[in-house]
Amino acid sequence: MGAVTEWHHPVPKSRKGRDVVRVHAICHQAIHANFSNAELHRIGLAVERLREHAQMARFLAWVANKDPDFHARTASRRR
Repeated sequence: MGAVTEWHHPVPKSRKGRDVVRVHAICHQAIHANFSNAELHRIGLAVERLREHAQMARFLAWVANKDPDFHARTASRRR
């Protein structure tokens, strides 16, 4: 894990989520760019479901060889 991390609520606070996990800042932005709060609520702590999502899988493959503190602007949500 890099020095720059953020706390992510797998189940959004707006949906009564209390658990938090540490994620890279760029990954946190990608999660929120690709999933609505309703989708995150349904996924919950099932990290594999996030990783299986087509856009997230592409993002994770791209970011895998970057420095742990790498940061770049994340594209806006497209739906």
